[in-house]
Amino acid sequence: MKLRPLGDRVVLKQLEAETTTASGIILAGAEKEKPQQAEVIAVGPGGVVDGKEIKMEVSVGDKVIYSKYAGTEVKFGEDAYIVVKQNDILAIMD
Repeated sequence: MKLRPLGDRVVLKQLEAETTTASGIILAGAEKEKPQQAEVIAVGPGGVVDGKEIKMEVSVGDKVIYSKYAGTEVKFGEDAYIVVKQNDILAIMD
């Protein structure tokens, strides 16, 4: 069984928070703040939303930045995911 989003929704798996900087400095409060970066796990088909055709611009495997309070957290098996609308995704990280 797997998650398959509908419409313009995207399933994300949150990336782990960085606990050290590139120079090796340990960040004490890193665990308290959830990162807003995630990997795309599944993408809906798009379609027509509010009378406008939605073309999906992200694909599985993309690393993205999403809005801080976006989406719905879902526990599926042992893993936790976030289901967001495509317009809650702010950028794709290359």
